[in-house]
Amino acid sequence: MNQIIILGTGHATVTKCYNTCFIVSNQHDMLLVDAGGGNGIFHQLEQVNIPLRNIHYLFITHTHTDHIFGCVWVVRLVIQMLLQDEYEGSLHIYSHDKGLRALREICEMTLHQEYNDLIGQRILLHELRDGEHFHVGAMDFQAFDIQSDKEKQFGFRWHMDDGRTLVCLGDEPYNPLCRKYVEGADWLMSEAFCLYEDRDIFHPYEKYHSTAKDVGMMAASLHIKNLLLYHTEDHRLATRKMDYTAEATRYFQGNILVPDDLEVISL
Repeated sequence: MNQIIILGTGHATVTKCYNTCFIVSNQHDMLLVDAGGGNGIFHQLEQVNIPLRNIHYLFITHTHTDHIFGCVWVVRLVIQMLLQDEYEGSLHIYSHDKGLRALREICEMTLHQEYNDLIGQRILLHELRDGEHFHVGAMDFQAFDIQSDKEKQFGFRWHMDDGRTLVCLGDEPYNPLCRKYVEGADWLMSEAFCLYEDRDIFHPYEKYHSTAKDVGMMAASLHIKNLLLYHTEDHRLATRKMDYTAEATRYFQGNILVPDDLEVISL
């Protein structure tokens, strides 16, 4: 069974939930997508009963602190386990050139030389280019440049064995240049920074983000079947599911999910 295991749902400055990151899995293989802004990633993994030693594939969308700093912690702890013979195999990290360069430079500046010596040996960095496929076990992914004006960022399209597709747009609005990757997706994961009615409070457009209304309209125009909203503010956390679903439903008639941290979604 294919799953999305939601580890965090919040944007960079949330305090009531964790930064956006998640695992996609076919129950044989797992891909961790980003890791949030710190070592809170370990608490989130513990809460869903996934030991770090079981994580062997990591995809980094971009270098913003709320996405990449947790990845540094993952690398650090995996190397620690490697040195103690508590981690089998290698950790494979996929990203574009800037993502890998940033990760490598942060590690070089913050980790012991003994740790850095294992990067390239047991911590394997795989540079992806726009449109390139990569595989996690039997899982087939296609990375693509989301065409951001703010920060180089890759999303991906997961081609599932049964012919369905899941598309992750990263944490910025959909760009029409990515239409071939997104249109008709069975599942679309999209940021929704806030509600449209709260736009004057959170200023999503100035921060290169979308509202639930915007995402609902986009999903309808692209014939998406299932829409998943994440990377939100946390002021409406108690009513977020209801509020965001209600706003997006006005424009999109497909299935809408607004997950909480640690929620597991069967695809």
